[in-house]
Amino acid sequence: MQNHDGRRRRAGWLVPTGLITLSVVPVLAGAVRMNEIVSGAAITPANARFLTFPAPVTVHIVAVTLYTVLGAFQFAPRFRARRPGWHRAAGRLLVVAGLAAALSGLWMTLFSEVPPEDEGLLAGFRLLFGSAMAAALVLGLRAIRRRDVRRHRAWMARAYAIGLGAGTQALTQGLWLAFAGPSGEVTRALLLGGSWVLNLAVAEWVIRRRTGARRAPVSP
Repeated sequence: MQNHDGRRRRAGWLVPTGLITLSVVPVLAGAVRMNEIVSGAAITPANARFLTFPAPVTVHIVAVTLYTVLGAFQFAPRFRARRPGWHRAAGRLLVVAGLAAALSGLWMTLFSEVPPEDEGLLAGFRLLFGSAMAAALVLGLRAIRRRDVRRHRAWMARAYAIGLGAGTQALTQGLWLAFAGPSGEVTRALLLGGSWVLNLAVAEWVIRRRTGARRAPVSP
């Protein structure tokens, strides 16, 4: 029995561990960028848009890091069930961090000077998914205020899937570079947009699977 419980505990941490692992690359990239901002690094064409107006960049990096890392623990069922107070407190913080990440990302897309390859299709994807993330967080908050736990979890899972997009994007771009070489502007935009779609597809599969499991009839 103890071995069985131990296996269940370890299995319960597989998803959070995987989510944190997926977020490592964007979190490290954000840390490098933050170091440039804090240390007053020399301005170059590559970092000028980040260093000349660092406020939204700083908000975005801090918010995304907090949201992706702390949010992963919300997907540990036993941990969440044993610490309901922690779950609620962390959830409130995550809504704030998630909205800050989404809105700062939208601001940078609309008002920052971006390189030509980040305009057009990619900018459209960023506006679409950033808006969708903010909307999902608001709908998730609205659902829990109505005591609708099922819809709350579904909307929060969708929001987290979008927020974790940078991790999947690092993976898909790395695979493309390894097997197909450097990507063009349209291909890069499609890879980034497709990563958000992939994350949302996985989230929807999990949501529907959980909903189906709850509705399944119990054998006598």
